[in-house]
Amino acid sequence: MKRNKKLKIIPLGGLEQIGMNITAVEYDDSIVVIDCGLSFPEEDMYGVDLVIPDITYLMDNKDKVKGFFITHGHEDHIGAIPYVIQEINVPIYATKLTIGLIDNKLKEHALTNQVKRKVVNYGQSINVGRFRVEFIKTNHSIQDAAALAIYTPVGTLVHTGDFKIDYTPVFGDAIDLPRFGEIGKKGVLALMCDSTNAERPGFTQSEKSVGKVLDNIFAEHPRCRIIVATFASNVDRVQQIINTAYKYGRKVVVEGRSMVNIIEIASNLGYLKIPKNTLVDTDDMKHCPDEQMVLITTGSQGESMAALSRIAYNMHKKISIKEGDLVIFSSSPIPGNEKSVTKIINELYRKGAQVIFQDTHVSGHACQEDIKLIYSLVRPKYCIPVHGEYKHLMAHANICKELGWDEKDIFILQSGDIFELDENEAKVAGRVQVGNIFIDGLGVGDVGNIVLRDRQRLAEDGIIIVVMTMENVTGEIVAGPDIVSRGFVYVRESESLMEEARKVLSGTMDSIRLGHVKDWGKIKAAVKEDLGEFVWKKTKRRPMILPIIMEV
Repeated sequence: MKRNKKLKIIPLGGLEQIGMNITAVEYDDSIVVIDCGLSFPEEDMYGVDLVIPDITYLMDNKDKVKGFFITHGHEDHIGAIPYVIQEINVPIYATKLTIGLIDNKLKEHALTNQVKRKVVNYGQSINVGRFRVEFIKTNHSIQDAAALAIYTPVGTLVHTGDFKIDYTPVFGDAIDLPRFGEIGKKGVLALMCDSTNAERPGFTQSEKSVGKVLDNIFAEHPRCRIIVATFASNVDRVQQIINTAYKYGRKVVVEGRSMVNIIEIASNLGYLKIPKNTLVDTDDMKHCPDEQMVLITTGSQGESMAALSRIAYNMHKKISIKEGDLVIFSSSPIPGNEKSVTKIINELYRKGAQVIFQDTHVSGHACQEDIKLIYSLVRPKYCIPVHGEYKHLMAHANICKELGWDEKDIFILQSGDIFELDENEAKVAGRVQVGNIFIDGLGVGDVGNIVLRDRQRLAEDGIIIVVMTMENVTGEIVAGPDIVSRGFVYVRESESLMEEARKVLSGTMDSIRLGHVKDWGKIKAAVKEDLGEFVWKKTKRRPMILPIIMEV
């Protein structure tokens, strides 16, 4: 019997951006979902806490979805799970530490008993629907990262997840390059490969190289209190900081809720080894001399409410910067965070601290030579760059061309594309609905683009409220219109402008009376139009105008 069904790869997020990674892989009556991440709001997303992917396509095909397969435990790969799993409750498959971090998220949302999770070992395969999914050991800036080999009726799909090649990892084994080679020899239909560092030449340095730098810094600053800011999820980095502190006879304090959570989870699961009596509570800091203290904290990206920011601006209840403190930024700014990081560095300098922010971080992503090595082992028919902004995907495509792939076999997809492929051809065959769902407090999706646009207008030009009272029988305006302004102009210094605005509205009211207009909608529209036109002519601003009519 001739098989004519195609494999579909449908990225629902994570392309043309850093974050919100989620991809559906579909064949016939089966869908498996790779990762389920969130992204953090951009500067113009006022009031938004988190952004998760629009999963309308998965909802429409709920009966086909067989499971979520998670490559590692970073927020941009697991952060949306508590929200998505409430709509599509299918099993979650991941490695031990990743499941530990997912469990913590489910616990926060009181979902622990409602969701099936399965810890998968490297080399183990899971059979679901028409697929078999194998987990392959990789290295990244968090332990227990995995690539996925998805065996389908039309060929094998390999998804690297976020990865680097580290021959000397701090914890566990190096990436399983032989397994990539074995799968490659049997034939791979398509490779979805990490593009984050595709613009960077050379190889990514080993995580252990940071340990040597930290050792030198500690040796050169024996009399300072040392504060190290890094990503909470980089357990290997935290391990190296703890090892170095222990070597130099220092006690360690951990600050930041996410850092405390992850250290607790990693320690309980055996991924972090803390020597006895090394960790102390914040309250015990006052009993230790400064030269015997190391503080590990969140906030390396300049986040306003993270521990380092609160410490720098004297907003922390128990810790403040002292003259002579040494602050180490053990991370690189994520694109877009540079200004926030610089602000904090400036503030730390003002308080008399020394700051080190160079050569104290290595990336968790593959550079060009690492990417080339994976391609030379896997030898896919089709190349699909993933994880990155458009410029990263383009740089990745150029690497594939350098390696000899034909341009027609390299596909730069967009979130929402339906990419159909089999042994004979591959093409984009349509689109599905994708987009951003905004989380604001407890609200999921109740802040849409219109609400966001209103917030942007309020932030940029403020609001004018026009209050008037109408007699309910005659429709006569008996009081007002009164004008209240917020975020537009300082009223006391703009009395003449407000007086002119009142005259404009008096003219509007006269027109309404003469026209015998009683419809509230028409009255409000006339107020908005006339006042908006006047304000624009006088100030070149477009504040939100909100007419309020009270009936008596």
